[in-house]
Amino acid sequence: MSLSAVKPTNTVTKIDEIQSVNTSSLDKIQVTGAQQLNGIIPISGAKNCALKLMCAALLTGETVKFQNSPNTLRDMQSQTELLEYLGCTVSREKDLMAINAGGIKDYTAPYDIVRKMRGSILVLGPLLTRFGEARVSLPGGCAIGTRPVDMHIKALEELGAKINLEGGYINAKAPKGGLQGAKIMFPKVSVGATENLMMAATLANGETILSNAAREPEITDLGECLIKMGAKITGLGTDTIRITGVKNLNSAIHSVIPDRIETGTYMVAAAMTGGNIRLENARLEHLTAAAGHLARAGVQVEQEGNDIIVNRDIDKPLKAIDIMTEPHPGFPTDLQAQFMAMLTIANGASLVTETIFENRFMHVPELNRMGANITVQGNSAIVRGVNGLKGAEVMATDLRASVALVLAGLVADGETTINRIYHLERGYEDIIGKLSRCGAKIKKI
Repeated sequence: MSLSAVKPTNTVTKIDEIQSVNTSSLDKIQVTGAQQLNGIIPISGAKNCALKLMCAALLTGETVKFQNSPNTLRDMQSQTELLEYLGCTVSREKDLMAINAGGIKDYTAPYDIVRKMRGSILVLGPLLTRFGEARVSLPGGCAIGTRPVDMHIKALEELGAKINLEGGYINAKAPKGGLQGAKIMFPKVSVGATENLMMAATLANGETILSNAAREPEITDLGECLIKMGAKITGLGTDTIRITGVKNLNSAIHSVIPDRIETGTYMVAAAMTGGNIRLENARLEHLTAAAGHLARAGVQVEQEGNDIIVNRDIDKPLKAIDIMTEPHPGFPTDLQAQFMAMLTIANGASLVTETIFENRFMHVPELNRMGANITVQGNSAIVRGVNGLKGAEVMATDLRASVALVLAGLVADGETTINRIYHLERGYEDIIGKLSRCGAKIKKI
């Protein structure tokens, strides 16, 4: 299959792009609730994998191809814009993507692009290790709390990089002869820092050992792609990852794993509406904590071949459960808002504790507008189940909060209108189509 190339942009921001963003910010989603969901939902490739894999393509001048790539997401488009600005050729067709970084002409990731998405910080390690220098704007993204890059910077300095912050940019230079392998102990688990350092270490001199490394499936997927490109990595899936640097990386073809957060979101949709949903191309092994919590709430979840089947007897109410977010394999913070929406209609009181981000309860006031009974105390929220939610006009504040409001709208009495859905378009492919085909009354207005 041929890939049609996306024409590189000559400027960082264009008038039509600004108009597109402004128009999107006016779009809304309207959901008419009380509809049971039944049917099949195909799970897309993981956004949180694909964005990092695109950065990994910067490590070689040869073409790297990705299958099962979620190319229509707004975040993927932003990352494409950044890579093209740097000088890459990016081709996309349906769920295929090809990236060639042989023509890199700029080592600066500018603010106008990076501000749209925090994942852009992951060009820092690849640019620095391959070209010896990088200048990357401090990132933007969802306003869910502080996500400092100091661990990225400190760890890269341990590899010998000279780094200073000036004018909102990270200015980094490798020592003469390149980065040097080192033993790095992360002070706390960080997915982004683990990914950045793992990529940087692939072309460093000698061995790098990352201790207290993140163990998320996305880390393993990135590592497996790097190995296909010629990297020497062991310890994936554990908290100690060893990377032996090589001189060059090469081309590879890699299939992006299914999106576990999208999977978990639709699992909650089936649980809330009392439906029966088959999630195609989904891995329950990536969601053991979430599946366990659903089982305790009274939801049936099972793997059948490459699919996950989720259903709940509509005549049996959901049970209250307690949740605490933790690094993988614990309960994922990216599913906290969705589960909280589910617990608003569970029988009893639930306690939801957020340990990853300190500002990830912004969906609470919006759920309360719909009749939920949620009280926030510090980094915990007490959710007292109610007999039913009421449709209302609400506002999305970040990616996962926006989909939580969609889930609430699916079971609310009447119509729910969700504003600022551009957040939703950053991370969910064809959510309206997927839910509609299962019986949801949902549309963009």
